[in-house]
Amino acid sequence: LVARTLAEGGYDDFIMIEPETAQEVLTDERRRILRELREHDHDSVRALARQLERDKGAVSRDLTVLAGHDLVEFEERGRGKAPRLKHSTVIAEPIV
Repeated sequence: LVARTLAEGGYDDFIMIEPETAQEVLTDERRRILRELREHDHDSVRALARQLERDKGAVSRDLTVLAGHDLVEFEERGRGKAPRLKHSTVIAEPIV
């Protein structure tokens, strides 16, 4: 019902995740990554880490978690990979 309502309201590119998953996966730093990817394109994980002023390894680990939950994907760029949002909207399922 929620998915259909969203689609009818023009939200055709979204992902719904369970509240428990959202709480576990969407840490403050990972939300920061998602916001940055929504606002800017980055050619590499290193460029994203530089923009966030974070360690590349930590950003890479966070991106791996986000990709594992279908929130980000990677675009091949030569030897590197550019992180991209996979969906324009992330919604935590309502608690029934």
